[in-house]
Amino acid sequence: MKFGLLLPHFGDYASRDRILEGSIRAEELGFDSVWVRDHLVFEPHGEFEAPNREFYEPLTVLTAVGAVTERITLGTATLIPYRHPLITAFMLASMSHVVGPRLIAGWGAGTFDHEFAAVGMDGIFRPELVESNARIFERVWNGDDVDYSDDHYTFEGVSLYPKPAGPIPFWYGGATPASARRAAEYCDGWIPGRITLKTIEKRVAAMAQLTADNGRPMPTVGVVPPTSIAATEESAWAGTSVEGLLAWANERGKWWVKPESGRFETAADIEGSLIVGNPDQVTEQTARFADVGVDHLVFDLRLSFDRWMDSIELLGTAVLPALRAR
Repeated sequence: MKFGLLLPHFGDYASRDRILEGSIRAEELGFDSVWVRDHLVFEPHGEFEAPNREFYEPLTVLTAVGAVTERITLGTATLIPYRHPLITAFMLASMSHVVGPRLIAGWGAGTFDHEFAAVGMDGIFRPELVESNARIFERVWNGDDVDYSDDHYTFEGVSLYPKPAGPIPFWYGGATPASARRAAEYCDGWIPGRITLKTIEKRVAAMAQLTADNGRPMPTVGVVPPTSIAATEESAWAGTSVEGLLAWANERGKWWVKPESGRFETAADIEGSLIVGNPDQVTEQTARFADVGVDHLVFDLRLSFDRWMDSIELLGTAVLPALRAR
């Protein structure tokens, strides 16, 4: 597996110094990537985020990080399609020249209707917008005088420059069966957020069958599990609980693979939806993702952004070396 970090560009601990210093240190410690989320009119997820609505625009953040680092991959997990595809294609291609060809464009359909209503895009089936972006990027990044038309976007004779400095993989984000199917149909990767190991395993098997049938390469499989690491297990669990996770899973995890009872009742039922513990425990829990086909794991430290640099140190000095020695 490759390993990344979700950057603190939102909420109580969003700050220039945390973002840039953390990214520099992550590169020094051998992390493979850093990642951002996307929102326009941000409403925190109440079950595991503070109500602070601070949110730094993701492509701006990645450009700044790219200016102070050399090799670390810069990923979006995930962009939502409220920008016009030509604008986003122009931004990403330009970024690839400014920071180097090390971008991954992860995409998702978005959770909140109000963000699309705010820009006059309410009522649209948003997965179609994601596919429109993918199709338009492929055309304008590889050709000139491009004519394009679908149910959402129409343009003629567009030549977009600069072309990307290198490939910009397009990944689909989401935990649903449909998200994995779309990844297998036209994307380079699939990256859910909070999800269980059993659900990943089922989605990976479905994608493998679909790509075998359609002759496409198997998408890279990523995941962004909420993570809390500390020197002791007790400190790592501060602020969360198995009971709370089970309640969330039974309320919101409708697309997850469920136990025979139909309800999530034990920690084993939701294994993979949270990584938590001391370095040895985090190492063991992280290693299990490889067993179900994960290629790229991004530690989502939003539960402990107050100890952001300490968490990076523990992951980079204790967990990553142990995982790579296996």
